Amino acid sequence: MNWVTGVVLYILIWMLTLFAVLPVGTQPEADADEATGWRGAPRQARMWRKVLMTTIVATVVFVIALVVIVNDWLSFRHGILAG
Repeated sequence: MNWVTGVVLYILIWMLTLFAVLPVGTQPEADADEATGWRGAPRQARMWRKVLMTTIVATVVFVIALVVIVNDWLSFRHGILAG
C-alpha cells in the first residue's frame, strides 16, 4: 500500500468513527421549543473530546487494517480458489 492509499484509508476510517462517536455522552436540552417540540442541539457537545476519541479509535482501527493489509494473513490471491 502506498502512502496516498494509506491517507485515504485513514480519512475514511476517521470519518466513520466520528459518526459513531458523535452520539456518545450527549444529552438533549431539557426544554423543548414550544412551536415545534424540537429540542435542538445538545447542551454541551464537547467536540474537542470527541475529536480526540475519534482520532484514538481511528488510529487503532487503521493500525489493525494496515497490519492485515501488509501481511498476507487474509489474502484472496493465495487462497484455495486462486489456482
